[in-house]
Amino acid sequence: MTITRGKWLPRLIGLGLTLFFLWCLTTDMPLVNRLVLRAEGVAYDARLNLTLPPHSVDPRIVIVDIDEKSLKQEGHWPWPRDKIARLTENLFAAGAAVVAFDIVFPEKEENRALAVAHRLDGRLDPHLLRLLRAQAAAFDDDATLAATLGRHDTVLGFTLTEDQANRSGVLPAPLTFPAEAHMDAIPLKTADGYVANNSTLQRATQRGGFFSLDMDPDPDGIIRRVPLVMRHNGVVYPSLALETVRLYLLLDKVEPISAREGDQRLLEALRLGELIVPTDRMGRVIVPYRGTQKSFPYVSATDALTSPKTLTQLQGAIVLIGTTATGLYDLRSTPVEAVYPGVEVHANIIAAILDNHFPAEPSWTKGANIVLLLLLGGGLALLLPSLPSAAMLIISAVVAVLFIIGNFWAWESQGIMLALALPLALIASLNAFNVAYGFLTESRSRRQLKEMFGQYVPPQWVEEMSRNPGSFGFEGESRVMTVLFSDVRNFTTISEGLPAARLKEMLNRFFNPMTGIIFRHRGTIDKYVGDMVMAFWGAPVNDDDHAFHAVLSAMEMIREAERLKPQFKQQGFPELDIGIGINTGMMNVGDMGSTYRRAYTVIGDAVNLASRLEGVTKHYGASIVVSENVVEKTADRILYRELDLIRVKGKQQAVTLYQPICLRSNASEDDEKEMAMWREAIALYRTACWQDARTAFQTLHATSGAKELAKLYLERIASLSNGTLPDNWDGVYERESK
Repeated sequence: MTITRGKWLPRLIGLGLTLFFLWCLTTDMPLVNRLVLRAEGVAYDARLNLTLPPHSVDPRIVIVDIDEKSLKQEGHWPWPRDKIARLTENLFAAGAAVVAFDIVFPEKEENRALAVAHRLDGRLDPHLLRLLRAQAAAFDDDATLAATLGRHDTVLGFTLTEDQANRSGVLPAPLTFPAEAHMDAIPLKTADGYVANNSTLQRATQRGGFFSLDMDPDPDGIIRRVPLVMRHNGVVYPSLALETVRLYLLLDKVEPISAREGDQRLLEALRLGELIVPTDRMGRVIVPYRGTQKSFPYVSATDALTSPKTLTQLQGAIVLIGTTATGLYDLRSTPVEAVYPGVEVHANIIAAILDNHFPAEPSWTKGANIVLLLLLGGGLALLLPSLPSAAMLIISAVVAVLFIIGNFWAWESQGIMLALALPLALIASLNAFNVAYGFLTESRSRRQLKEMFGQYVPPQWVEEMSRNPGSFGFEGESRVMTVLFSDVRNFTTISEGLPAARLKEMLNRFFNPMTGIIFRHRGTIDKYVGDMVMAFWGAPVNDDDHAFHAVLSAMEMIREAERLKPQFKQQGFPELDIGIGINTGMMNVGDMGSTYRRAYTVIGDAVNLASRLEGVTKHYGASIVVSENVVEKTADRILYRELDLIRVKGKQQAVTLYQPICLRSNASEDDEKEMAMWREAIALYRTACWQDARTAFQTLHATSGAKELAKLYLERIASLSNGTLPDNWDGVYERESK
């Protein structure tokens, strides 16, 4: 078990999130599909508006606007057809190449002469009525407009609807395709009903195109795509924009470009001579808005009627007759403006066809979007869990920015529209999940760390560990560490003389400062056992100077014990003396125990040796005994007195023992000389130079503070010098008891 549980779980969840987003991209579930389209639509709008070119006006297409000014000057709509005819004549007289009507004329207009004759029938002289009826042809405005339409290159608009019961007017001739085009096998958007122009007008021009903008908005009501072709009653009709360009370019046909996908043949583009217009499989194009409204020249219809000589901008232009008047309901919601003239949508499509510049979603973009989601989601799902929170945010932001740059590059330079919202949502979701998961895991780890280590390590260590909990675990590991055992001498006798409550109070008052000393020197409390304290250095937080910190703790603990003696005496407690053993070596550290009770502890031979060293402190009259391993790591900063070379019970290897005296920085010249004398005396003892050794230890007994140690060696010399030494005697003292 580890505090952070590893990284497999967030990676699996991240991959699951990626698969969920892939499902959202590919599913046909209506609700999900609408949500995805809505999100991608918002992203499309943002991208489009950010990449719009500086505002300019395209002079090739002029919009003759039935605006509020025109209605005020010419009267309410609908206008008489002769006025429409006069308007049309004026436009061609000004040089218009093609005139297209974003208007439909479904009903026949009433003949004004016949209407008057009918109303006055019986009240007017019959001869006058016959004369009035004889002049009816002069008042046939439909015929007048039809004659005008027939003389010029004009295109009438009509609408296709989903209402099968709504069929009125006469449809123009549909598009025709060669048999090899397989147009019948290509699925297109299908309309069941229509509202077309009356037969007189439609037959006069033969040209017509639908302007059914209401049929295909996105789920949010915004017009981003418009069909160029639609099917009705088994035949295909062109849009107003497509038919206008076809007439303008004098093309007889439109050729479909399709591709087979499985058992289906899907539309990919339409060819108009040398121009190729990319479409989606339903025959729709993405409207390439040039900018906000007024990206094309506007002429008020009333000005075209009353001042045709001023229409110089119409020379050679395509003219669209439409309306921006509020009451005529041809204002649409688009990505560039919430209120946008429908007629200008057609103008944008016409301009893009002529420029051969359409953004496209080729059939392969769906596969490309799937690959992008897999790469982005899979990569981040595997990478983010291994990063800290700040790095997660930075990496996610960098990936998102790079993706946006690539997406905009594909849009701007290649004209390819790739998914934008869904990949960005995936990046954000993975980042949010991993940050949240990391926060929750870190909080849990901090609680575990505090619960596990709060009583055993310094508070500042718990804080340090909580900042990077993944670096600390419960599983066992082997490390070179330092361990300390401290024991109260004669504790059995002391405990027998005190009531339990007083004994507990005394130990608590004694252990509190001792624990504080260990904590200050970066130690970890392993356990308290009666009067014994066990601590270690080097785990759970790495400490390269663990031996030095352990010895410093021991020396301060001895000083603190001396400081407490008068206080304890004053409070009626016995004076306490302690012995401390310290060893450095390879140990196993980790969470150990059973299912019922566990503890973070150290075990190993090096630990056992430290316990043995604490047991010999009284024998040598030393408060602290350390091993040669400790001295090896700290001799440059701590002055030691060599004590002995012993072989403790259960061990074959002899160990040299030392007593720390003081920091070398605090040592005097006399201290250094005395420690040298001890080393020399012990060397004489180990070489069995008994007389010289006796003299050296006698001198030390008289001058040194370690009189018990000198006395110990003098007794050994007296015993050994009177007997015969074994051949393999090496000066090692055999310690039989623990």
